[in-house]
Amino acid sequence: MSAEVLTVKNLCKTYPAFTLKNVSFSLEKGKITGFIGRNGAGKSTTLKALFHFLHPDSGEIRFFGDSITEHELAIKQRVGFVSGGIDYYTKKKIKTITAVTKAFYPTWDDAAYQKYLKLFALDENKTPSQLSAGMRVKYALALALSHNAELLILDEPTSGLDPISRDDLLDVLMALCDEGKTILFSTHITSDLDKCADRIIYIQNGQILADSSIQSFVQGYKTVTLTEKCPLEKEALLIGTKRSKNGYTALVKTENATALGLPCIDADLESIMIHLEKEVAE
Repeated sequence: MSAEVLTVKNLCKTYPAFTLKNVSFSLEKGKITGFIGRNGAGKSTTLKALFHFLHPDSGEIRFFGDSITEHELAIKQRVGFVSGGIDYYTKKKIKTITAVTKAFYPTWDDAAYQKYLKLFALDENKTPSQLSAGMRVKYALALALSHNAELLILDEPTSGLDPISRDDLLDVLMALCDEGKTILFSTHITSDLDKCADRIIYIQNGQILADSSIQSFVQGYKTVTLTEKCPLEKEALLIGTKRSKNGYTALVKTENATALGLPCIDADLESIMIHLEKEVAE
């Protein structure tokens, strides 16, 4: 039996000003995969297509080996979607919202729900308007996990959270992976992925630019700081040169670092993304 819980092949969607082009990737069971890219790169379009919130022009989407087109209802019973921007009935008590939600899921597990209420310190008698942004995300997670979702797809769940709340949520996600859950985590806060993700899928202008382990991806680049512009004969080795407080910074492929002949340091995910996007914009 395949360990891949989600497989996407050649997903395409064309709009007047944007095209999603042959997007392909897969997720392995029990791993956190980061889905990164700047605003407008195609993250939200891809996620909406996965759930048929919009219909792609072409391509294949399979969850647990089954086509979303042929088994949509059964698949959605096994998948949870959590967004940092979810707005519930703000003045209804949580227990009322839960009572309505659980009616849609034959696999609803009240014992699991009570476990996550306790774990996340959620008070059922409060309304969403009385919860912080972080607690609203945790409530959405509790709902997803209480119908035994095996795959969680998170769309910017940490956006707007303070650093402590973000860190708490990342601890929860890593614990869920220890239990065998699989997570696709769309975010522009790349430091969150440094802490918790196993792999990244990097989308740029509607196409997949990279799909690899985070370790392999970051090891492929170095950053260099320049006090003045690089000599022309070496400028071609630099990627996305940009101003910094004390001069300029740029990216260089690790394989070219020696030829550059300048002091380089290890790159992190955020600096790589910034310089790669700078290179495209030029």
